[in-house]
Amino acid sequence: MTTDRTSISAGARHVKHLGIAFGLVMTFMVVEAVAGFLSGSLALLSDAGHMATDALGLGMALAAIVAAGRVKRSGTFTYGVYRLEILAALANAVLLFAVGGYVLMEAYQRFQDPPQVLSGPMLLVAVIGLAVNVVSWLLLREGAQESLNLEGAFLEVMADAIGSVGVIIAALILRFTGWPYADPIFGAAIGLFILPRAWRLGGRALRILIEAAPAGIDPSQVEARLASLPDVHDVHDLHIWTLTSGIDVASAHLQIAETSDAHAVLDAARDTLREEFGISHATLQVEPDTHEGCTEVTC
Repeated sequence: MTTDRTSISAGARHVKHLGIAFGLVMTFMVVEAVAGFLSGSLALLSDAGHMATDALGLGMALAAIVAAGRVKRSGTFTYGVYRLEILAALANAVLLFAVGGYVLMEAYQRFQDPPQVLSGPMLLVAVIGLAVNVVSWLLLREGAQESLNLEGAFLEVMADAIGSVGVIIAALILRFTGWPYADPIFGAAIGLFILPRAWRLGGRALRILIEAAPAGIDPSQVEARLASLPDVHDVHDLHIWTLTSGIDVASAHLQIAETSDAHAVLDAARDTLREEFGISHATLQVEPDTHEGCTEVTC
């Protein structure tokens, strides 16, 4: 018996806000790139490249959610394509690593040979960029708590917002003191901020892709709880994994006496998984305790 009470992924519930954030970042990326070329500011051009990476990450996250919602379950895609959201989250983690590494490398090069930076345009565009990122951050904050895919987009926007603050401070220091090392120092701080968050996001995405048990759910506790249900004599072949953010899945074999009510056992097991462990989709096979040879994963 299969139960499925989740009709929409966590990411899909916030796709509108993600689309708005994507549009804002794309628009400002163009503005920042043009301002960088016109002013000759390497800092602005570098930050435009950073925002281009953010836009790519947001675009992938948005495309994954839209595709997951449009591709229906079929003989080929029996679960639909919900995993695209997790693949997008992993890709975003890789992008964050690349951005963090680039920022650190660029900061090192600038520290060795600080370029001439026009602080006026740098400050103005950075302030506008901060406003764009704050709006995007507010749009994605709620969804990031539910969807790993949106968390990746949220981290990129947050990293860029912090980068804008760093650029603003560096521009103010350059403008009022002329100290050339403000830009590379703040750049290095931004890179160091990005890397551990990229590591955490990538680790969580990989955990889902290898179908490990969801964090916070102990399979041994689930097995013991199911085994404690009335008329259940044994639980075996239990598997618990995450399909996509917000959708945890389980399958198990429940052995009962031949005279037991299978419908009552199924209802009790389903309710236990949903209410006590947050598992809304479960495939449960009920078999008589006289049945043998069904303890392997290939059964």
